[in-house]
Amino acid sequence: MKSDLFASEHLAQPAAAPGMSLQNAKSVKYAVNGEMLARQGSMVAFRGNLQFERKGQGIGGMLKRAVTGEGLALMSVRGQGEAWFAHQAGNCFIIDFEPGDALTINGRNVLCFDATLSYEIKMVKGAGMTGGGLFNSLFTGTGKLAVVCDGNPIIIPVTAQSPVYVDTDAVVGWSAQLETGLHRSQSVGSMIRGGSGEAVQLMLRGEGFVIVRPSELTEATAAAH
Repeated sequence: MKSDLFASEHLAQPAAAPGMSLQNAKSVKYAVNGEMLARQGSMVAFRGNLQFERKGQGIGGMLKRAVTGEGLALMSVRGQGEAWFAHQAGNCFIIDFEPGDALTINGRNVLCFDATLSYEIKMVKGAGMTGGGLFNSLFTGTGKLAVVCDGNPIIIPVTAQSPVYVDTDAVVGWSAQLETGLHRSQSVGSMIRGGSGEAVQLMLRGEGFVIVRPSELTEATAAAH
């Protein structure tokens, strides 16, 4: 049988070493030798001797789900084998954490990560209980984290002299050391996202960066369509 479908770049090759790697721009392959963690429902294929178990979110995770309708629902993958992860054909990126690194990521953008990383669901300081995506996951430690993004992300540097204001539905993550707060821009409300009235953005100040996706379509909105 002949087809471009069977081109070598589409073929899943045996893993050269344990851990995660990009299968392609839309999926991550993880060679499991022990344990790893992934977003529930993100596994699209596996082979080998693997066991999957739902993992609890804790009180912070349950609170986030109650407030925003979102949550970092995780599953543990244990054993020896290979598993592939993807989410709604989003673009996948792997972040390598070194000692001292800390990154805040929106739960909807987490795909999978090494069990050596620590994560904690926290409420964004200064953001109160208003808006979407204001409960985020703080990742620290050593290891790799795979994130998924609608389209190609925009990385915006943040400085103490130039704070950045981002749509809460578009933000993917930011440097954990940044100061956060809410910014209300009522005068431009009718020009942002086609809405009207008061617009609220997440303000980020300090030294670091913020990751923004070129899409404000939430999964709930997408499901409605």
